[in-house]
Amino acid sequence: MPRPLTVALTGGIAAGKSEALDAFARQGAATASSDEFVHTLLAEDKGVRGAIRDRWGEDAVGDRKRIGEIVFRDPAELEWLEQLLHPRTRTLANAWLRQVDRPLAVIEIPLLFETGAETRFDKIVVITAPRELREERRGPFGDREARLLPDQEKVRRADFSYVNDGSLSDLDAFVVGVVDKLSSS
Repeated sequence: MPRPLTVALTGGIAAGKSEALDAFARQGAATASSDEFVHTLLAEDKGVRGAIRDRWGEDAVGDRKRIGEIVFRDPAELEWLEQLLHPRTRTLANAWLRQVDRPLAVIEIPLLFETGAETRFDKIVVITAPRELREERRGPFGDREARLLPDQEKVRRADFSYVNDGSLSDLDAFVVGVVDKLSSS
């Protein structure tokens, strides 16, 4: 089975990454989300669940809301959780990529650049949107983006970028264009 062209999809909070991922799926790409890999780890991985139990207690095991309350108020706890999850997430993503049987595989990775994962992919797509619009979509996210690479830098490093401030049809048209370019190269 030939190796698929691998694409990382990234962008800021509530920029529209999941909608873009759905658009890639509609274009025939195999798609996956690192957030879904994380959810699987939190729900099913005995090592992850045991480490969380040891660190934060039984009430945090499998409770994403409780874990969020802990890590988003304490950067050291967020760092600990990321060190626990990122290697396992990468392992799940690699296993998923090995079984893809389509010419194009797209993985949504919110922290692509922040984790140094960009070198693992053939192409990078960045979805951005103005902060006001993103907060309208998600609600205020305070300083959660302070540790993230600014959108301008993500766009500079990307092969494709899109400002997602229009309709879903506009986003779909962007994705169709990306798939066409990738298919013809």
